[in-house]
Amino acid sequence: MSESTSCPAPVTPAWVTDAIFYQIFPDRFARSGRVTGLHLQPWGSAPTISGYMGGDLWGVAGKLDYIASLGVNAIYFCPVFQSASNHRYHTHDYLQVDPMLGGNEALRHLIDEAHGRGIRVVLDGVFNHASRGFFQFNDLLEQGEASAYRDWFHVDGWPLNAYDEEKPAHYAAWWGIRALPKFNTNHPEVREFLLSVGEYWMKFGIDGWRLDVPNEIDDDAFWQEFRRRVKAINPDAYIVGEIWGDAGRWLAGDQFDAVMNYHFTRPCLAFFGARTLDHPMNERSGTGRVDPQDAATFASRMSEVTRMYHPEVVRVQLNLLDSHDTARFLTAVGGDATAHRLALTFQFSYVGAPCLYYGDEIGLPGGVDPDCRRAFPWDQPGDWDRTTLGLTRKLTAARRASLPLQRGDFEVLHAQGEQLSFARNHPSGSAYVAFNCALDAAAVPVPARPGRYRDVLSEQVHDLGPDTVLTLPARSAALLLPEA
Repeated sequence: MSESTSCPAPVTPAWVTDAIFYQIFPDRFARSGRVTGLHLQPWGSAPTISGYMGGDLWGVAGKLDYIASLGVNAIYFCPVFQSASNHRYHTHDYLQVDPMLGGNEALRHLIDEAHGRGIRVVLDGVFNHASRGFFQFNDLLEQGEASAYRDWFHVDGWPLNAYDEEKPAHYAAWWGIRALPKFNTNHPEVREFLLSVGEYWMKFGIDGWRLDVPNEIDDDAFWQEFRRRVKAINPDAYIVGEIWGDAGRWLAGDQFDAVMNYHFTRPCLAFFGARTLDHPMNERSGTGRVDPQDAATFASRMSEVTRMYHPEVVRVQLNLLDSHDTARFLTAVGGDATAHRLALTFQFSYVGAPCLYYGDEIGLPGGVDPDCRRAFPWDQPGDWDRTTLGLTRKLTAARRASLPLQRGDFEVLHAQGEQLSFARNHPSGSAYVAFNCALDAAAVPVPARPGRYRDVLSEQVHDLGPDTVLTLPARSAALLLPEA
């Protein structure tokens, strides 16, 4: 393709390159005590599919100093809109924050307090499907064929059976789950409604949208218009989609800025968890069965991932080790805290925006949904993994202080057996990262630009050069930044 006819480079928000995200499942993060009169599960009890623990946005606001202390400068929230479910993917009212979370007033306070600390706020947009309690669908249930909103959904017969599983539903629902009726986004009124929701919350002051299963609205024009409207309000808004496979169609610069990078997640499980992937949770991790990889295979795959999309997209991909949809990384690797710490070190030194799932920084365990949605143990600080917490703070500080870690190119230097080293190269300099995942100390080649570098993990200073070989202890890493 000639230069004159080539597509322009995607324009992505510069702030995401420097961002460290923290994903919060609102019902389980922090309870303020301001929302009263509710029947709640005891805080910290075993998560269930239908019970509430009562976390709210006032509670999150009260923990912003803790979040900021982690080095986090962006929060991605699972859904917060009114819903009859603890995960709130069953939206009742797209223009109201759930009263159990404190309502719109609590979100207003939270955004203001977060912005005052330099923390951006991204909300979850569930636009593929609504709920049985969504007003327009409820009208359909009440009025049947006479409903004014019958064209808002995909109806193929009457009567609708929203609750009786023994009878045909007669309407399309997400994965056949009757509680989640699928919108008819071909209908002009539905399109306008959903697009206006995107605009409403941007004007309210949020900094972007994480889009739930957006590939299931199989309509490029819809998402192109969504982008136009969102970016017209805030050109720096971040639009990130939940797409697990090849997302090239949506990342050409006219729809999303990035996607949740599950292409990052699986290789990290395979390499850093290679010694413990016989754990049963590997099969049920939410990412599918993961087979162990050696350093060469891992390095090759992670190099490919940096080339999957345009560089402007790659640098703002949302890199996650786990989420509300998967087993926590720590549990998927059999509770191996060292494997988890090695993976965190890679996450914060790789290309793209790292995203911590709340509690990962203190070693909070959890299997697949709903177990991965445990309450944050604020009242049990003795159970926190202080080593992982300290490492997390070192990693966030290093990333926020280093242009190479934020914006540098990824170059594999050595990958053999259980040893890996790579560089993040930037015009301002380079950062070097080395891993020894073996059970014994090992030599790891780290050919580098000559100079003095500090390992931010051990605080040791090294003189590096083209022939440098570092001897690393068993199952350890080094993250080397140029001395100031």
